[in-house]
Amino acid sequence: MSRTYHFGLGTRIVNTIFRLMTRFGLGAKYRYMLSVPGRVTGKIRSTPVDVMSEAGRRWLVAAYGPSAWVSNARAAGGVTLSRGGRTEKVRVSELGVEESIPVLRKYIREVPVTRPYFDAGPDSPDDVVAREVARHPVFEVLPYSEPGS
Repeated sequence: MSRTYHFGLGTRIVNTIFRLMTRFGLGAKYRYMLSVPGRVTGKIRSTPVDVMSEAGRRWLVAAYGPSAWVSNARAAGGVTLSRGGRTEKVRVSELGVEESIPVLRKYIREVPVTRPYFDAGPDSPDDVVAREVARHPVFEVLPYSEPGS
């Protein structure tokens, strides 16, 4: 049984450290700060996330489940990713189950600190990894385009 993510004092401290490291481009190369307007308040919310990439494509994985950034990204259709002084506005598109399997497998393999939150491992059969998609949505990161362009 996978662990459940709890947002408490320890998580806030770790996120603060990751925020600072990411702001200066330190730490894991896949770690970014994701900012998105809250779907209710409209206030900008930020959280550290991991961006997987391969062959020119990029994805966001909700490692700790469908958290607030997931709901806000779904509502907004896009987010801002920042790392080391660079910021880019991007669109996000949620993937289906079949498209998510190889991304989740890559994520589980490359980000071992989050493995306890998954019931599947990097070498689990596709059907086991597929069951993770409902609990760990995957979004493709796409270039931002102005409305109407």
